[in-house]
Amino acid sequence: MKFTPMLSISLLMMSVLFACAEPQAPENQDPVSTDVNYELVVDGLSVPWAMAWLPDGSMLITERDGRLIQFKDGNKTEIGGVPVVVARGQGGLLDICLHPEYASTGWIYLTYSSPDGEERGAHTALMRCKLEGNSLTDQEILYKGAPNTSKGHHFGSRIVFDNDGYLYFSIGERGERDENPQNIYRDGGKIYRLNDDGSIPKDNPFWNDNSAKKAIWSYGHRNPQGLTKHPETGVIWEHEHGPKGGDELNIIEPGKNYGWPVITYGINYSGTKITDETHREGMEQPIHYWIPSIAPSGMTFVDSDKYPDWKGDLLVGSLSFQYLELVEMDGDQVTGRQRLMERIGRVRDVRQGPDGYIYVAVENEGIFRILP
Repeated sequence: MKFTPMLSISLLMMSVLFACAEPQAPENQDPVSTDVNYELVVDGLSVPWAMAWLPDGSMLITERDGRLIQFKDGNKTEIGGVPVVVARGQGGLLDICLHPEYASTGWIYLTYSSPDGEERGAHTALMRCKLEGNSLTDQEILYKGAPNTSKGHHFGSRIVFDNDGYLYFSIGERGERDENPQNIYRDGGKIYRLNDDGSIPKDNPFWNDNSAKKAIWSYGHRNPQGLTKHPETGVIWEHEHGPKGGDELNIIEPGKNYGWPVITYGINYSGTKITDETHREGMEQPIHYWIPSIAPSGMTFVDSDKYPDWKGDLLVGSLSFQYLELVEMDGDQVTGRQRLMERIGRVRDVRQGPDGYIYVAVENEGIFRILP
């Protein structure tokens, strides 16, 4: 076939348009391997899901089996009064987050798989509490997903506060992909927004729908295990597990539908298709998606002066490939990827500590600190 100049120009314009419409997915680009130095600072942990720092410099660490550990001056102390969790499958004691004004409020927030409710099984709950001595006190359940199910996967869950003091947390679709994520009248497969006391802000997107779960901020999610605030814009970013392929990185906006399972870049674990659609009007496209899946868990932006080359970039833990991934960013565009800490183990969480160092929680190992 002979191409005329006009036809060539038209094809070029079409290719540009399609390229602009597609999220970035360098599935054929293997991330670059980069050496970094790191040291083990907390050993002897099983599945350290998350970590947070108290004003005295000590670290609170959630273990998925239901233990909360305080690490201080080289010693680990188990904290009492932890709520009952269903530590089965992917469930257990999950995320931990301090109130942004912790010094004056004393509130600590936890998510966990809770058996509370009439049905058998469990669902993700959010609670707040205080730490007095070596025990949790003043416990208040702020939100509890329903109904319970005996399925042991897709609990989520992460917690983050925005610059206005609103609390966001995630719940996975609890293995009910055809019932929960696209239904705003059911829990699961959602990002929720609350006031710090658990009340629901009246400007939430579904406040005026009497039948909806009014705490919902966004929906159409699969299993979000990454939630973080951009240090400059204050915008909330999320990542979630796809099925086989199709892990997603998203900017979370109110009332938006992120598509699962109607649209996805992943397939069933058996190799069969979930859907023929990767796009649909009214459903959001990810900023980036991973093929093959890295099984992302934990996420933080870097803004520490200790790592000047990484400023503005994202760090994401990989469970399946057992490394820490540096996602290079230019604004909201992914420009490159690097593998850090290769073969370190299943990376469950990554946080930038108040001392400016990056801390990485690894299953069956402990917590590592990356050296500049």
